Amino acid sequence: MTDPAAPVVSAVSPKDRFITVYGRKPVLEALADDGLEVDKVILADSVRGGGEREITAAARRRGVPVQRASAQRVKVLAGNGRHDQGVLADVVAPRMSPLAPFLSDLGTRRPASVLVLDAVTNPSNVGMLLRSATAAGLDGVLLPRRGVPAIDPLVIKASAGVAFSAPVLRCATAAEGIDLMHGAGFSVFGLDAGGESLLDADLPPRVALVLGNETDGLTEAVRERCDGILSLPLFGGVESLNVASAGAIAAYELLRRR
Repeated sequence: MTDPAAPVVSAVSPKDRFITVYGRKPVLEALADDGLEVDKVILADSVRGGGEREITAAARRRGVPVQRASAQRVKVLAGNGRHDQGVLADVVAPRMSPLAPFLSDLGTRRPASVLVLDAVTNPSNVGMLLRSATAAGLDGVLLPRRGVPAIDPLVIKASAGVAFSAPVLRCATAAEGIDLMHGAGFSVFGLDAGGESLLDADLPPRVALVLGNETDGLTEAVRERCDGILSLPLFGGVESLNVASAGAIAAYELLRRR
């Protein structure tokens, strides 16, 4: 009999384990990179001729299974009907994790530093933030499934390929993620104008900093969940920084404090 008091554990989505690349050139590049673990390749039934032979040969060299699907199914799986070219590959992201298991593995005492993306919509910004956070050695970057672009070829390009090995954390929304982190002992601060300087703030050992939308900043649902608002000092009449630049500064300030 099921224990009614037992916690409900959500099934792990494939999007929490794999990064899907699409288009013939990106798929061939993934298959050519022996540092990447490719789980499978999916080809549309309409892909024939030289393109099919090149991809299947590259997959065979790596021992990667090739599956067939309808062109419409490939478009749905790729999430981009204009650029998939009838082919995609699921690449294993070894440091990608659903947020809940990540928090559970932290235990109760280990310090941790996380960036949270709240409605950051530009894929280039997402990619650069992943690169900066990984370079700074942060424990995670929370990329909600809703409100933030999927890790696609544009994000991968902007990250210079770091997206495959970035410590990506997944949950449904940024608000849900903040609630989970609060439950795990995190203090969560939004980065926005008008707050105390991040450089002067007294931060606890377990902290998350939230970066908001490029135009509108933090969403209301996230702002009301933050423990406070912090800002970056700006001079020379500069009103704001690009979110990727602000995130890079924040990531390295968290590193400095370690």
